Amino acid sequence: MLDTSSLFHSHGLKLITYCPLCRTHYSIRDAKILEEREDSHLMHIVCRRCSSSILVLMLIGELGVSSVGMVTDLTSDDVLRLKDVLPVTDDDVLCLHECLQQEEFPLAE
Repeated sequence: MLDTSSLFHSHGLKLITYCPLCRTHYSIRDAKILEEREDSHLMHIVCRRCSSSILVLMLIGELGVSSVGMVTDLTSDDVLRLKDVLPVTDDDVLCLHECLQQEEFPLAE
């Protein structure tokens, strides 16, 4: 994991200040930088109070800083494991549907 303190201090940034679910204030120490590229940072934050997680993508450019965040049930390990997996396509869904139609799967009893 990368050091969040140096990222925020070197760019003069402030982190999301509170949990969107329980309103508990975050600390820089609550954020883990999962991936860092030249102009972006992928961060995972877990609330100390309610244990909800937020995934944040922060983009740093010439015009300033922008970010997008979302509440998630993924752990930081889940994000690292899944971030480079190809998305499910329409064809994948149709193929699965066809397979399920051809096979007999017992229903849960």
